[in-house]
Amino acid sequence: MTDPYSILGVPKSADADEIRRAYRKLAKELHPDANPGDKAAEDRFKKVSAAFKLLSNAETRARYDRGEIDGEGNERAAFHPGYAGAGAARGQTRAGGFEDISDIFSDLFTDFRPRSRARKGADLRFRLDLDFLDAAKGATKRVTLPAGRTLDVRTPPGVTDGQTLRLAGQGEPGAAGGPPGDALVELRVRPHKYFSRDGDDVRLDLPVSFAEAVKGAKVRAPTIDGAVEVQVPAGSSSGTLLRLRGKGFPTKGGKRGDQIIRLLIDLPSDDAALKSFAADWQPPKGYDPRMKLR
Repeated sequence: MTDPYSILGVPKSADADEIRRAYRKLAKELHPDANPGDKAAEDRFKKVSAAFKLLSNAETRARYDRGEIDGEGNERAAFHPGYAGAGAARGQTRAGGFEDISDIFSDLFTDFRPRSRARKGADLRFRLDLDFLDAAKGATKRVTLPAGRTLDVRTPPGVTDGQTLRLAGQGEPGAAGGPPGDALVELRVRPHKYFSRDGDDVRLDLPVSFAEAVKGAKVRAPTIDGAVEVQVPAGSSSGTLLRLRGKGFPTKGGKRGDQIIRLLIDLPSDDAALKSFAADWQPPKGYDPRMKLR
């Protein structure tokens, strides 16, 4: 015979709080979520729940104590007249100060419900176009993120085309209290009209006149810091290289690369005097402009 008091491990004199505490303790121990695949624990859990359901209702508990129903809530034959049976007993509302079984199950399921794990927010990725000089000297650019939020991006001096900057905490919000993601900024450097980059060096093709190349001269040449005066050596040819130290891109060590200037002799398209000079000019003995190609 099933005795709900024995199933819950409480005496018949137990009050409502004792019965509730005993049930909560056993239900947590035997709950299927805490014992996956354990058929015996599942069966005991069902019996514990049924016992609590009977004893948590003041009327069905009193009828059981008087012997009118058995431990499963079924009518005993001797007391059949005048009662509606187990179905009526199970339909009664709670009484006597007991907590509704559904409230206790709600607490139990809260205990077993998987807790959301804090997750970092997603990273945002976008592209930022920079002018050549901004890449060399650094700049602050305002960008608009997909959600409409604006962000001021500070690019350090010396960034390269294709480089990605990571802005910590500027991405999507985190989940369940997790930290926000990052903003990943891919940099694209636009070509300059006359500068080009070679590692940490800046290269420049500088046109010079025939006379400047032959006699030598001081001429103005642009750099990423502004124009400077450079000396064209006498007897320079197209392709002669000049090096301006410390006029290139910043490096990680706090130094700077150089600016390499390649001289290009620029001849006028129609100059009678130059043509006359070329016609009368005689190269020195042994001179061969293509000697290096032999």
